Parts: sequence; C-alpha cells; structure tokens
Amino acid sequence: MMPFAEEFTLTTRTLSDTPDADGNDVWETSTATVRGAFSPAGSTELVQGQATVITHDTLYLESGSVVPAAHDQMTVRGIPREVDGVSGDYLNPFTGSHPGPVVRLVEVTG
Repeated sequence: MMPFAEEFTLTTRTLSDTPDADGNDVWETSTATVRGAFSPAGSTELVQGQATVITHDTLYLESGSVVPAAHDQMTVRGIPREVDGVSGDYLNPFTGSHPGPVVRLVEVTG
C-alpha cells in the first residue's frame, strides 16, 4: 500500500498530575507528525448577530498512527483544528485489516 503524501501536526494534550497554584487543571502538550489524507467537508455560517463559521472536515490517517483523543488538536495546512469527538479506529472483522484512524475535525471562527 502506498503511503499518504500529506503530513499533519498532532498536538496531544495530557492532564498533568500537578494542578496550578489555584488548584486548576494543567494540560501538557506534545506534538507529532502524522501522515494521512484530508477531506474538506465545507462549512456552515451562523448569522444571528455575529458571523460565526463552523467548519467540519475529516482526516484519514495511516495505519499504525496514533489515535487522537477528543481533547487533542490537529494542524491541517497551517490551520489548527480541534478533534471533534472520539476518533474512529476501525478493524475489519473478516480480514483483520486495520486501515488507520478516521478523525473528525471542527474549526469555529467568529
């Protein structure tokens, strides 16, 4: 199978064991480069006193890639997007094939 040509930056967020001075949660981040295919899905514009644009896209990552969690972030073509919900990590029950995670992304502006 031919590898995907496009690279993306995955920013993984993990909760620190030590809260800050006020007792609030502290998130630690780390980055990794992953390969995959980007599928833009368009956007929705909400015009109710503000100009909010919500963009929903999908990433298909290579087999063996880290499965992003719901609180992680992906940078796609220079634009940071939040992971929307739990990523799909599929396994074919008949062949055992593991094609790679499917990641839904959301970007909200305005």
